[in-house]
Parts: sequence; structure tokens; C-alpha cells
Amino acid sequence: MREAAFVKQNKDKWLEFERELGTKTTIPPKKISELYLEVTDDLSYAQTFYPGSNTAIYLNDLAAQAHQKIYTNKKEPGNFLWKFYAEDFPKMFYRFQKQLLLSFIIFAVFVTVGAFSASSDASFVRAILGDAYVNMTLENIEKNDPMAVYKQMGELDMFLGITINNIRVALTAFTLGILAGLGTAFVLMQNAIMLGSFQYFFYQNGMLWESARTIWIHGTIEISVIIIAGCAGLVVGKSILFPQTFTRLTSFVKGVKNGLKIVISTIPFFIVAGFLEGFVTRLTWMPDWLAIVIIGLSLLSILFYYVYYPIYLNKKENLNAKQLHSV
Repeated sequence: MREAAFVKQNKDKWLEFERELGTKTTIPPKKISELYLEVTDDLSYAQTFYPGSNTAIYLNDLAAQAHQKIYTNKKEPGNFLWKFYAEDFPKMFYRFQKQLLLSFIIFAVFVTVGAFSASSDASFVRAILGDAYVNMTLENIEKNDPMAVYKQMGELDMFLGITINNIRVALTAFTLGILAGLGTAFVLMQNAIMLGSFQYFFYQNGMLWESARTIWIHGTIEISVIIIAGCAGLVVGKSILFPQTFTRLTSFVKGVKNGLKIVISTIPFFIVAGFLEGFVTRLTWMPDWLAIVIIGLSLLSILFYYVYYPIYLNKKENLNAKQLHSV
């Protein structure tokens, strides 16, 4: 069956389902379960014959809303925040893997641009990082303590300051998504160019490994979560540019809600990154193997929660839906 015919055949049912989900009254669990089975069946068909199409995306969104409604109707006991982080958010975030990849690509490209520019123009690093920082770091290198900057503030003050600043950057990347995603791309570009020129500066002074094994103790999570916040902004931008079957306003509201959930998901990671920068990064005497373990665990935690776990939950939910439908 052609996609257009499939849509025409089922459109009225989907719209009715969408209206049911939009009502403020509580829908009987039996009725919403029946509707959920129908829409997941259509979703399975669309994913098989029209993978990646607007129809498949629309049905996936409907199925997610239905699951949330069922979840609410069950009124299961337990901690709301735990459910958000352990189940609700990862299931939702599965739909935004492409935006996450795009955010990563934008960041990686401009890290390269920053490093290349620093290698081509001796004044570029000073223009990006500032004369005061460059001069201070050169003095620290001469004193054989290149990472002394992380020891200047008290642990708690640095932890709080860094955490608040990182959350501010994340909120900025998310908020500027209203500029059709261009504002988000600009925030990613700024931070990426700074990182690229920063790392090249240490490479130029023969301190690449010393800087990397120290900075990435906190930077692995910090940079990863800035990229994820960029994903949130791109979700908002996409909702404006490509509303799909929704009105532009409805699509925008959905995009803002989803983007905000993504930003909220990053807060615990920013707290961890702030703790590492305030209390651990300053321990420059720690052995290389320990720094590598911290960096490795940080990277694995990010990849697990934002890549593997959403895919795992989505596959599990689809399998359960098919099994339930076949009964």
C-alpha cells in the first residue's frame, strides 16, 4: 500500500486518538489501551514500509503520548524524578538521536576549525582565550605546574561557580533554538572553537597530554552535556522549521517542552562535572591510569544514558507492544 493511501485510510482514527489524548479528562484505561494497540500496530507497519517518513515519526509521537497517558492513569507509587530519569526521559529522547548526532557534528567541525585557526595564526589563541589567561598559563608552564589555574579557587566555590555557569550555557543553547536552531549552532561554535584553540595552545607548548589527562577529567561530561544541550536547541529549531502534521504553533510548543526535558536531564551530569572540576581536577599529581579511568567512566556513562539506554528501552517497548497485540 502506498503511504498516501495508508494515511488516508487511517487519518480519521489517528486524529480522533490525538483528540482523546488532548482531553483533560481521565480516559478509561481499557479504552486508551485499545487505542494504544491500534496506533502501535500502525506504527509497526509504517516503520516497516515507510521507515523514516513523516508518517512513522507522527505515529511514534502518538504512541509515546499514549504510553505517557497510560503511565499516568496507572498512578503507580514511587519517586517522580526517578521515573523521569529512569524511564520517561530516555524513551522520549530516542526520537532525537539525529539531532544529537547533528549537534555533535557541528561541535566536532568547529573544534577542528579552532585548532586549525590556532595553528595558522599565532594571535588567534590570544583573541579567543584572552591575553591574561594565556600569559598566566605560560607562567604556570615555566613553573612546571601548567594546570595551576584549577587550584586558585576554593573547592566549593569552584564547584558552585562552574556548575551554575555550565547550566547557564546549556540554557542559552536551548533558548536560542527559537532562532530556527541557528542560535544554538552559534553557541556550539563558540564553545567548540574555544576548545580547539585551547587544546592546540597546550600542544604548541608541548603539554598536550598533561592538559588532556587533566582537563578531560571534568571536560568529558562537561563538553558532552553542552552537546546534548545543543541537541535540545536543535529540537526547538526543528519544531519551527518542520512542523510536520501539526500547526507551527503546536509543533513549537511540543519542541520547547521536549527541549526543556532534555536540558533538565543534563542537570545531574553538570553537577557531577562541577564536582570533578572543583574537587578532583586540581589533583594534578594523580597517576595517569586513574585519570584515564575517570575519563573512561565519564564517557561510558554519557554514551549509555543518551545513546544505548534510549535505544534499548524503545526496542523493549516495541517488542512488548507486539507481544501484547498478538495475544
